[in-house]
Amino acid sequence: MLLRGMSHFGNLLRVPLATATTAQLRSGEERSCQAIEHRRATLNFELIVQPPSDIPDEAHWIVVRGGHIVIEAGVETLPFGPTPPVDAHLEQHFLGLLDGHAVWAVDVDDHEEPHDWHEFVHLRGLYGRVPDHQWVAAGRAEQIVQWDRTHRYCGRCGAGTRHHAKDRARECPECRLLAYPRLAPAVIVLVEKGDEILLAHGAQFPQRFFSTLAGFVEAGESLEGTVHREIKEEVGIAVTDVTYFDSQPWPFPNSLMVGFTAKWAGGDLVIQEDEIVEAGWYRADDLPPCPIGGMSIAGWLIKDWLDRRNR
Repeated sequence: MLLRGMSHFGNLLRVPLATATTAQLRSGEERSCQAIEHRRATLNFELIVQPPSDIPDEAHWIVVRGGHIVIEAGVETLPFGPTPPVDAHLEQHFLGLLDGHAVWAVDVDDHEEPHDWHEFVHLRGLYGRVPDHQWVAAGRAEQIVQWDRTHRYCGRCGAGTRHHAKDRARECPECRLLAYPRLAPAVIVLVEKGDEILLAHGAQFPQRFFSTLAGFVEAGESLEGTVHREIKEEVGIAVTDVTYFDSQPWPFPNSLMVGFTAKWAGGDLVIQEDEIVEAGWYRADDLPPCPIGGMSIAGWLIKDWLDRRNR
C-alpha cells in the first residue's frame, strides 16, 4: 500500500541490509542532503528514559494536543524554559536530551490553550518551521503521548496500568503484562527498470499524486520478504537486487519507514485496484506529480535516483 502521509513531502548508501556496517551507513560521501540532515537531527536527540540528576532546570517543552504541537509564535522554535507554557497538563514524559537540556512531552486535554505568544501547529505543518532536530523530537513526543493515553488498562486482564520503574513501558500490577510504545515497521521501495522508475497513485490520496510503493511488515516476515510481497501484490511484478537505502521514523501515527531500492525482474504491471489507482514507469524528464527531496524518505529515494543519473 502507499502509506498515508508519505506523499506530502539523495545519494544515500546502497549496500545489502544484511552486510551494512556502521561506517558504511554513515558514509557522508554517498548520502543526499536531506538524509544527512535527518541523520544529524536524529543523532542530536539523545533518547533516555529516566532524567539524569544533574540536568539544567531549563528544558525543551513539547506540548501535545491531538496531533498539534505548541511553538513560540514568531520565533519558530519549541518552547524553552523552566516550565511548560500551559496552565494545566495531564502527564509529563521525559524523552531525552537535546543539546544537553531535558526534553519533556506534555500531554494536555482538548480544551487547554497555551500561554500568550504561543500557538498550536499540526505536526505536519511544523516541518520546516522549526529546526529538523526539534521536529524529530516533536514526532517522538506525539507518539509517546498517544501510546500512554491508549494503554491505561491491561489488554489481558483489564486492570489499570502504571509506568514501569525503569523501562519506557506501562505495566499491569495484576498480571505483569508490559505494554511498550507501538512501532509499526514498513518498507518503502523505489523500483528501477532501465532508465525508468515505478511510481503509483494510491487510492487513499484524493489528488493525483504519485509516490514510491510502501507497505507494512507482517508478523514473522523479513524486511526483504515484505518488499517482494508488497510489490507483487500491488502491481504484479517481480523484483531483484533489493538493497537497503535508509530509514526514517514517521510519526503518522507510529511507523518506522525502512527504505530500499530494487530492480525490475519480470512481469507486466497489474494494479491492485483497491489500493492503487494508477501506476507506471517514468523517465526523469517525464515524472508525474511526486515528492522530490523534502521531509519524507519517499522524496529522498526519488531525489537520490535523479542525482545518480546526473553523475
